[in-house]
Amino acid sequence: MFKRSFFTFVALLVVLSLALAACQPKPTEAPTQPPAQQEPTKAPEQPTATTAPEQPAAPAFEGMKVEAPNCDYGGELKSIEAVDAQTVKFTLCYPDPAFPSKVAFNVFAIVDSEYLAQVGGDSIKMSDAPVGTGPFKLKSWVRGDSITFEANPDYWGEKPKYQTLIFRWSEQSAQRLLELQSGQVDGIDNPAPEDFATIEADSNLQLIPRDPLNIFYIGFNVDLAPFNNEKVRQAFAMAIDRKKIVDNYYPEGSEVATVFVPPALKPGWSDANPWYEYNPEMAKQLLTEAGFDFNQEVKLSFRNVVRGYLPTPDKVAQEIQAQLAEIGVKVKLNQMESAAFIDSTAAGNEAFYLLGWGADYPDATNFYDYHFANDNNKQFGTLFPDIVEPIRKAAQISDPAERQKLYDEVNAKLKEHVPMIPVAHGASAVAFTASVKNAMTGPLSNEPFFIMDPGKDTLVWMQNGEPAAIYCPDETDGEALRACQQIFETLLLFKPGTAEAGPGLAESYTVNGDATEYVFTLRKGVKFHNGADLDANDVVASFKAQWDAKDPNHKGRTGTFEYFGAFFGAFLNAE
Repeated sequence: MFKRSFFTFVALLVVLSLALAACQPKPTEAPTQPPAQQEPTKAPEQPTATTAPEQPAAPAFEGMKVEAPNCDYGGELKSIEAVDAQTVKFTLCYPDPAFPSKVAFNVFAIVDSEYLAQVGGDSIKMSDAPVGTGPFKLKSWVRGDSITFEANPDYWGEKPKYQTLIFRWSEQSAQRLLELQSGQVDGIDNPAPEDFATIEADSNLQLIPRDPLNIFYIGFNVDLAPFNNEKVRQAFAMAIDRKKIVDNYYPEGSEVATVFVPPALKPGWSDANPWYEYNPEMAKQLLTEAGFDFNQEVKLSFRNVVRGYLPTPDKVAQEIQAQLAEIGVKVKLNQMESAAFIDSTAAGNEAFYLLGWGADYPDATNFYDYHFANDNNKQFGTLFPDIVEPIRKAAQISDPAERQKLYDEVNAKLKEHVPMIPVAHGASAVAFTASVKNAMTGPLSNEPFFIMDPGKDTLVWMQNGEPAAIYCPDETDGEALRACQQIFETLLLFKPGTAEAGPGLAESYTVNGDATEYVFTLRKGVKFHNGADLDANDVVASFKAQWDAKDPNHKGRTGTFEYFGAFFGAFLNAE
């Protein structure tokens, strides 16, 4: 028993030993060969400097061009083309030696083409926020009170020496002088002739004469009775004592007019065909022969706005009324508001009126062509072909002697047909306080305010009237043109104080041999007041707005565009 237990005990030990052995962890296997050392990885390549992605090329300049199919439409312009961004070419239908002077006139100012399209050429809209390139920008316009301009800090030329320019107005010369004397304003336009001596005697003031490059005339519409009778017009010409008018109502330096253009413009002026002598007896006889109704009352229309050519309109109107009464003609004076008067005469609605003209540029074409060979000017009624023909011939001739022969022919016919009576070339002046340095005027009434120095931050100017608008392609009144001149600029500019056209937005130009092709090179770096850069398309668009009657921007204030028609003939696409 003990033996079997013993063997059983031993067997259990063996089994237990085997079990314990089975539970021991396996010996660790000898490490295998270390893994082959890997090749060091290459340092990542440094990124090479990437080249900037190519910028899309600036779109090539696409020049505008406007062109007449041919020259049969009756205008002077054949085409206007933006050759490149800085070059614009005008091709004319016939020679025009005066073309550079014409484009220097501020009615032909250059406007940003995009802005022009935005406002649709509407003078009223553009007057609220005009965009030009000039030395001043419009700050505000309080209708009926004043216009405030501020200096343009980005102006390409000589910058104004002060910050603010203010325009005010009064038709009363006495008020203008009083405000100048009291220091309320720094400069005034057209002091009354009787005030010249007072100003000159005041050490606090300065009087600056303006050359008499103008004409005051008594106009007739030859289509309206009783002035549709040539003998009646000739009789009135003999009944007016022009010398008496000049002696009594004009300042020293004024002249009695013998022809329509002032003596300084030659060719144009000559004494070959002097005007009728004052002869009331002959005048009454002619009226009788013409069957004139002495019981009727004729209306004499005028505006009581002082001009260099007419310094005292109401007194002159009364004088004419009195002179005609001496031969039995009854005259009713009809004083009108300025803008209404201009619009009415231009439309041909006034039969008998007082008006005048100051030179826009120094050439006889500015006087003869505008008034007597201009289909768009209705103030004299139907044009006279025997006057139109020599005027248009003379405009295309460079030889002075040949031109004068034609102008003598014109003056003879003007004396025969009498669409107007030339009365006076009026001397005029501006006045400033003595403290204003570089104060000046010019024969074209082109006061360069930007070069004046009032010695303070503001210069206040008082003129005769309020501008009708400050976008002048459709304006003729000097009050508006002067205001436009502060904001807008033209291809060429009249040098301060002169009538000489020099570089402006175009720094130069060339002309071909027969004066039918003018190529202007624009000044670089010129910006409009809205930040846009000037380029040749702006020039094309600005002229097209006036030239092309179907252009969306051909709107203006009245739609007349009188100056364009007078300078360049018929409109393109006119109905």
